[in-house]
Amino acid sequence: MGIQSCGSFICAGGYRGYNICVMEMGKLPKDLLVRLLSHTQENLNVIIGPAYGEDAAAVLLTREVLVAASDPITFATDQIGWYAVTVNANDIAVAGAIPKYFLATILLPTTSTEKEAADVFTQITVACDRLKISLIGGHTEITDAVTRIVVSGVMFGETDRDNMITTSGAQVGDDVLLIGSIAIEGTALLAIEATRELKKAGVDDHTIERAAGFLKDPGICVVSYARAVADCSGVHSMHDPTEGGIASALQEVAYASGCGIIIDRESIPILDECRLFCKSLNMDPLGLIASGSLLLTCDPYSTNDIIEALEAVSTSVVQIGTVTENPEVVFSDGSLFPEFKRDEIARYFGQKG
Repeated sequence: MGIQSCGSFICAGGYRGYNICVMEMGKLPKDLLVRLLSHTQENLNVIIGPAYGEDAAAVLLTREVLVAASDPITFATDQIGWYAVTVNANDIAVAGAIPKYFLATILLPTTSTEKEAADVFTQITVACDRLKISLIGGHTEITDAVTRIVVSGVMFGETDRDNMITTSGAQVGDDVLLIGSIAIEGTALLAIEATRELKKAGVDDHTIERAAGFLKDPGICVVSYARAVADCSGVHSMHDPTEGGIASALQEVAYASGCGIIIDRESIPILDECRLFCKSLNMDPLGLIASGSLLLTCDPYSTNDIIEALEAVSTSVVQIGTVTENPEVVFSDGSLFPEFKRDEIARYFGQKG
């Protein structure tokens, strides 16, 4: 039994004339997949690109280091393709590399339509084009193993060996800088997913609507921040705070480097909307998913140069602490920085469920 035609639609990015009927379980139909892949960007270094029948991708390298990262997007969002590109690009950028090549495994539930598949492809190609990334392959499948769309991304980037930056590179005596405010992603998700609860708590419509737009402005992509400091000397470590917020990010830097960190509580830049939402819903902003900010440690002699480089890309940056020998993350008053076994947004919605 084939796919029945039940109407078509026109969508941004060149994806036109797709049916809005439900597709059958299994791989995407050959004709549909070929049409979707026809919109991907070409790159001379891609020997084997995204094509029907190809099981792998091949990229011609020189003497540069190939950096890879993988991150699935499993939560429900109408921007899942854009999310998949952005979070994986962030992971490459904080390693001091330039994100260049992306593979996407797209799992669609059996209730999916061609339009929904095309929406995901549109988001992926638009996000890749914006960051000058080539979509080089992946896998698409309609399956009863998922109840909503899942996109698992793999990103590859390149850098010189001397420019590699790791989370574990933090050194005793480093300044700890935070680029951007927290928690951009968590605040936006609460505005979108907890609208009713926020209104019930007295938060006004305008504030909720403004915060819902934070995913795109200021946005959760930190590639430009990481690239701005790529040529600065003295950068020892970079890390992308995600699940578990700034608290988990600091713990990860400390653990990876075998060092400790002292944090000035009052210096942490927290969005006003984040404070308001967390207070209204009994949450802690320090444990709220914080994509959109960048944690960095550096030689104190380089701090001013790094701040100037970041201000050139119109972003805020503040020193929030210092790397120490004592292997603990603490506030400057000696109290332990809170740890979160579960991201605050996951805890909140888990309690609701």
